[in-house]
Amino acid sequence: MAAALARLGLRAVKQVRVQFCPFENNVESTRTFLQAVSSEKVRSTNLNCSVVVDVRHDGSEPCVDVLFGDGQRLIMRGSHLTAQEMFSAFASHIQARTQAGSGDKPGPGTGR
Repeated sequence: MAAALARLGLRAVKQVRVQFCPFENNVESTRTFLQAVSSEKVRSTNLNCSVVVDVRHDGSEPCVDVLFGDGQRLIMRGSHLTAQEMFSAFASHIQARTQAGSGDKPGPGTGR
């Protein structure tokens, strides 16, 4: 799971903000996502990307807010998602940004 995220990296990401209350019982997937994004291997893919962790003791819903370089946002509510679903959503948004940024869109005539 984390290996797939490491292959993608954070190239198109400007900031990742993770917010959760550690005493709630629905934070496991959010903490797993945070652990993967915070790893040295993933962080080295974009040294300008900041990972901000907001730990609260207010019973708030776990949330991951990803700000991309083009100004788009991805907000994932961790209490309703598994870690695998969070990684999949993140990966699909990264790939969409990478394809849009390079202008390389596979078509019927590209031979892909």
